[in-house]
Amino acid sequence: MDSCTSVMEDWEIISRPNRKRDDLCAGDSIATQENLVKYPHPSDVDDDFEATTSILADLLIPGKGKPSTNQVVVVEKGKITYVGDPNKVPSKYSRVAVKRVPVLMPGLWECHSHFIGSSPNKPITVENMAFLHPAEAGARNARALHDTLYAGFTSCVDLGGYAPELQTVIDEGSIIGPTLYGAGAMLSMTAGHGDVFELPLGTVQQRFSVRAPGTDAGFYPIIFADGVDECRKAVRVNLRRKARVIKVLTSGGVTSRDDNPMYRQFSDEELKVIVEEAGRMGLSCAAHAIGKAGIMAAIRAGFKVIEHNSFADDEVIDLMKKKGVMLVATMTPLQSIVDNKDSYPKEMYDKAMKVVTAHKEAYARAIKAGVRCAIGSDLFGGPGSVLGPGMNGREIGLAVAAGMSPLDAIEAATANGPLTLGPEQAPKSGQIMEGYDADLIALQSSPLEDIKVLQIPKNITHIWKAGILVKAPGLDSWDALASWSKSTVKG
Repeated sequence: MDSCTSVMEDWEIISRPNRKRDDLCAGDSIATQENLVKYPHPSDVDDDFEATTSILADLLIPGKGKPSTNQVVVVEKGKITYVGDPNKVPSKYSRVAVKRVPVLMPGLWECHSHFIGSSPNKPITVENMAFLHPAEAGARNARALHDTLYAGFTSCVDLGGYAPELQTVIDEGSIIGPTLYGAGAMLSMTAGHGDVFELPLGTVQQRFSVRAPGTDAGFYPIIFADGVDECRKAVRVNLRRKARVIKVLTSGGVTSRDDNPMYRQFSDEELKVIVEEAGRMGLSCAAHAIGKAGIMAAIRAGFKVIEHNSFADDEVIDLMKKKGVMLVATMTPLQSIVDNKDSYPKEMYDKAMKVVTAHKEAYARAIKAGVRCAIGSDLFGGPGSVLGPGMNGREIGLAVAAGMSPLDAIEAATANGPLTLGPEQAPKSGQIMEGYDADLIALQSSPLEDIKVLQIPKNITHIWKAGILVKAPGLDSWDALASWSKSTVKG
């Protein structure tokens, strides 16, 4: 019996014409995975059963909860409609083609990304963003979206970039990529982490400040706001861009030249009005916060997600638990800078070396204390660079290195992801449960045995986004795009 007619355990093969499958039987790797089977309770076939997907998983990792073996997942119209025993599948799915995979789990959530159109050949600075032609940024972002999706990340929270605009293009079927939940422009004060100290103030304000006449503020990944009124307006500018979350820089940073990451940024009044204005529209706020002062100020103001958290001590951790604040630790950039000294400016490397040890200790402390975490890699490099798209899975391994079990790290990278958006924006995603989005990935080997399998995109053999197969052995990227485009056609 050849690979195209293999029987899954005791299930009987259906003799039904399938031209695509027959064409693949001449040695194509998909044919070894895809088999037509009959469940033990045959019934009449629904007219559109071909649009339904059924996946038999030797090992199913649900995102939240314990893994199980020999489970069937049925997908219909982009939603998961059945999860469970192969012998109890509803009869209406009795003649649906079944794909068998060794490991099935939810699509991964990247909770700190930046789709800004960076070049792999230029320094990563806000200055470059300010003068980057939109066509150039768009072309690179198309590649970045593809690479991120093919690494298994079916959803991304973009905390400063062009996600609101890119999501429109994905929705219309022109390009393929993860589902994006964008902040639009991250809020920075003048002389803050988002400032471009190499440029004259007037030039920077013209592009980024909400106050400058004829300003381009809101078009770029950064927006400047000083004072309560400007902070309120900056939130509204992002709402106009269809932001799904608000990102604020409440401390200095590592990748910026002149600001000190230990010092807080924005006043209490400014931070409170940002949270208030975002909350009126159901949006959560995430804070870039490295030093303790910036972390504490954000939590007291009502921020529900802290990014980085490098100098969090026991007082910070206790307050995070008390307030139900989530952590997205973003270990990847610091580790990359330390590991690739010659790829970064000296001042950036020197800053990173002052932060990295404290950052690792704070992350381990938060995990041990039970702070709820999500996974975010903070990749901001161009395609093919050391911090380029597609390297996102490394962050999951760093979470395990910091003290999470592999199962906990997978939960952080799946089920916890939507929670960073707050209750009004969070989709039913990140778990293999009935009624949830059918964003799924398959692997040849279990990440519970070796979490590093999630670091290498080629280990992700199959990807379904909203039930559409967009990655599989032998499936060309253009064919995947064609399938995705067809699914976006309305009517």
